[in-house]
Parts: sequence; structure tokens; C-alpha cells
Amino acid sequence: MVNVVDTLAGKRPATEKLRHPEKAHRPDKPVARKPAWIRVKAPGSPVYAETQKIVRDNKLVTVCEEAGCPNIGECWSKKHSTFMIMGDTCTRACAFCNVATGKPLPLDPAEPENVAIAVEKLGLSHVVVTSVDRDDLDDGGAAHIAATIRAIRATSPATTIEVLTPDFLKKDGALEIVVAAKPDVFNHNLETVPGNYLTVRPGARYFHSIRLLQRVKELDAEIFTKSGIMVGLGEERNEVLQLMDDLRSADVDFITIGQYLQPTKKHHEVTHFVTPEEFKSYETVAYTKGFLMVSSSPLTRSSHHAGEDFERLRAARAAKLGKA
Repeated sequence: MVNVVDTLAGKRPATEKLRHPEKAHRPDKPVARKPAWIRVKAPGSPVYAETQKIVRDNKLVTVCEEAGCPNIGECWSKKHSTFMIMGDTCTRACAFCNVATGKPLPLDPAEPENVAIAVEKLGLSHVVVTSVDRDDLDDGGAAHIAATIRAIRATSPATTIEVLTPDFLKKDGALEIVVAAKPDVFNHNLETVPGNYLTVRPGARYFHSIRLLQRVKELDAEIFTKSGIMVGLGEERNEVLQLMDDLRSADVDFITIGQYLQPTKKHHEVTHFVTPEEFKSYETVAYTKGFLMVSSSPLTRSSHHAGEDFERLRAARAAKLGKA
């Protein structure tokens, strides 16, 4: 089963406020026993410790820790870290997410440069930068994301950059700011099928997210687009297949599909565990629908193996263009 390790131990004061005050009043939901095919190693290698030190020394936040990712041991042991910018507190309160919710602190103007320094020290050939939702900001944090892209380009020009952004709901002009900074991959996750949005992702709008991804391609067709979902949240297979069609209608290149794992008893329950065979079936169907790249497995996450996947994505586009 998945070993849940408190990677934030010692980082936060014992008197810290609740991470999820909006969920505190909810009745506990049983955490389902994980099947045998979901197994990861607990972190603890020397390289893991080195990665952790670089993150701490540069006062950075990672989604690997904040979201309790089961792949942190593997990724950090390879010096692969996904940076989460604009703080550790999100203005949304999604039912699946373990990132703290509440009123965020002001943006740190030194953060883009600190991320760039860490990327250089880790020697990353491909970096993933994500963020919390910042509905409190006029541009949703778009300018800060763009500044981070530019800072990385300045210190590590050979590094390819993938951003996993919020939806910029009701933030006119925000998307254009990020696209103008020319990330190599623009990722925005749908997270689940549209029928689950009211209970799983109530602050978002499914078709707004589809349109966001479509608009990226309209603005810059060279940028790869990517989106991901979790399964095990009560969706039906036919809903997942329709979601694939919706993404392809927006010309999205890459889809990731992974198993939802319940962070605490206060979060949305796991309705079912999808078997490795079912994940393989989703992968097969997704390729037939025209995606250039598909990652579908129980432990698939948006940034897991992102560097290797990017190389395959780039090769797939080249092969497709060669056949045209």
C-alpha cells in the first residue's frame, strides 16, 4: 500500500491553523484500504535529502509535499521536484485536494528568482511549475507565473518549462500573459468529469477549463497542451471517454489519468479503485482518439516522469508532422 510520510514535519509550527477549515465540520468518511497494485517506497535516500535541502534553502514550496504525492520518494531521489509558487494556501476548496485553504499571504517578489536558482542547482533539464489558485489577485497570478518562466529561461536556457496553471476564471487577459512567456508545455487539469464538478471542484467550471486549453493553441500553436484527471471519484467509463473527446476538440496533446487517493477522512471518498487493466484500456482508447501522449496508470500524476514524457511528446509531434 502507499506509505504516507509527513514530509512537512518540522516545517510548520505546532500551533498552525487548520489546513482545511472548510472541511472541519464534515462527517468523517472511511478511507478505503488500498489494493496491492498501489505501492511506493518511503522517501529517504541521500539524493532525496539533498533535494529537500535545496528546496528549504531557497524558501520554496512544492506540490510534492503540499498535496501529499505518493511519488515524492522516487522523484526527489532523482532531483525532480515540482515547484508550487504563490504560496502554500489556496483560495479554492476542492473536495479532493490536500493543499491548505484560506487567505493567502502577499506574493513574494523574490520567488521567481529563487525558483530559477533551485532549477539551476538541481540541474533540471525539464521543470514543472504549478501554483495554488489565487482568486484574490486581479490577474490570478499570471504575471508571477510569467516572471518565473522568464527567470528560469535566464539562468537555465536549455531547460524546458512546463506550467500547471489555475483556470484564471473571470481574469480577463491573464491567460495571454502566461502564453506570451512561452512555456514549452501548458498544463491545466480538468481533474474529473463534468458531472462531479459541484461536489468535487465547486469553484471551477468544466467548459471554461476546456476553452482555456483551446485558447492556448489559438494564441500559440507551438505550445504543447496537457490536461489530467483522477478516477475513482464516482465517474462512469462513458463520462471519461466523453471527456477525452472534449479535450481533443480543444486540440489538447497530452492526457494524464491517475487514481484518486483520499488524503484524509474529511476529503471526498474513493468510490472505487481502477485496475491496471482498466488504466491500460483508457490509454489505448486515448491514443485512438488522437492524443500525442497518454499517461494512464494508478500512480500517474501530472508531473510524474514529466521530463521523459516531454521528450516522447516532442518526438510524437515530429513523427506526426513527418507523415503529413
